[in-house]
Amino acid sequence: SSHSGSSHFDPSAPRRVLASFVPRAPTAAAPPWTMAGKSQELIQQLLQAEKEAEALIATAKKNRLAKLKQAKDKAEEDLKAFREEQEKKFQKEMGAKAAADPSAELKGATEEEIRLVKRDYETNKKRTVEYVVSKVLDVTTELTDTQKQALKMGRV
Repeated sequence: SSHSGSSHFDPSAPRRVLASFVPRAPTAAAPPWTMAGKSQELIQQLLQAEKEAEALIATAKKNRLAKLKQAKDKAEEDLKAFREEQEKKFQKEMGAKAAADPSAELKGATEEEIRLVKRDYETNKKRTVEYVVSKVLDVTTELTDTQKQALKMGRV
């Protein structure tokens, strides 16, 4: 047979190769009919072995495909379970956030700030009033050099 550029397996090739090893002419030791019978028997054994090998290969291919399908199904099952778990987690978190009232949280924080400001006011009120009164009552009776110069120039 002629070989084109393709490299596919020719199923009849092993038979041709094996048949080429079978003796064509009888030897002097055995009568021709015994030799021919023996050759036929060997050819039949080889053909049977080839059929069994093809069956084994076919079974192996079927098993491989079944295992691949099984692995794919298992992976899809695991992925589905993971997605459902993540979705439940997400819904739970979103539910908790929706249930939490943001205005109540803000109100609490605001009330705390007001309480702190009032406390600071009460703590510092007396000292502040005393400071302001002392500054109001602390009147200097002398003019500074700048004030004197301004008066001399007639600016005031």
